[in-house]
Amino acid sequence: MATAATATGLAGPSIETLEAMLDVTYTWGYQDTRAKLRDLYDKACRAQWISDDVLPWDTDVDLEKPTAPEQLMPLFGSDIYNRMTEKEKNRLNIESFSWTLSQFLHGEQGALLATAQLVDSVQDLDSKLYAASQVVDEARHVDVFNRYVHTKIGFSYPVNPHLKTLLDMILTDSRWDMKFLGMQIMVEGLALAAFAMIRNNTHEPLLKQLTAYVIGDEARHVAFGVLSLRDYYKDQPENMKREREDFVFEAARLMRDRFLFQEVWEKTGLPAKQCMEIALHNTGQVMFRQMLFAKIVPAIKKMDLLSDRQRTRFTELGILQFEDWADPLADADHTAHGAVSARL
Repeated sequence: MATAATATGLAGPSIETLEAMLDVTYTWGYQDTRAKLRDLYDKACRAQWISDDVLPWDTDVDLEKPTAPEQLMPLFGSDIYNRMTEKEKNRLNIESFSWTLSQFLHGEQGALLATAQLVDSVQDLDSKLYAASQVVDEARHVDVFNRYVHTKIGFSYPVNPHLKTLLDMILTDSRWDMKFLGMQIMVEGLALAAFAMIRNNTHEPLLKQLTAYVIGDEARHVAFGVLSLRDYYKDQPENMKREREDFVFEAARLMRDRFLFQEVWEKTGLPAKQCMEIALHNTGQVMFRQMLFAKIVPAIKKMDLLSDRQRTRFTELGILQFEDWADPLADADHTAHGAVSARL
């Protein structure tokens, strides 16, 4: 395996600008309230946290120690992996660790930008207030992941093209419901499940606590999307619902394909196409990718976007089995940090 390159060799542009159309909506009906959203906003206000106060940033993260069970390594069990020395395996573990957390960092920035757009575009006061509280959450998430990646690991990866495509789709779409569907349901739903799996599998104490706090926020974010969309699609024409189902399927495919670690294989000099194929079929990685949808599929069903056509496509992705899993709204009722993660 080639010696790991520096992060600067992989870096993309530091600034990128997208053109986006967005309606900006004033809401003058201050007395009109949506009780469940107001309750969610109150919970968000009470659950704010300051990372320097609650996280042990002085923890010495030993990158020489495995960060997760070896069976979850994307090349585990393959001939390529079995031929590696322990030093090469350790280097690959560090690279994969940095890549994974870098993608979560980039996703959190996308969530920050998309939620700021929701403050502008949603049409009722309680939704604006809650979206504003989520902007604060997302800023904090960007801060803590950025801090962890660059002070504890020491280098980062650029945004994965599949994730970038999905974020661009969400940020440039002018329709408010598509921003909810793309960010609050798909991206945040995946994050909620992913952070829970990381928290439950990592041996690194700072990351375990960091993800526990983030999970408490993410549960509310998914609930915000479900509360905002669960009745909206029921009264929409069939062609509109089919378009949303197509978007959901494309987003699900992009999210599955982003976890094939292409940039890691290219950076370390391994045969990228072969390694992506191994990662696609690796038992631990298959389970990990499927579990990412444990919160998404029940939410999609609750919003009446799980037609027979969509069920067939979800079966092909291997995620239909989650349709009757727990109501994603229930997680928002357990916002004490760490409580949600224990349930996932």
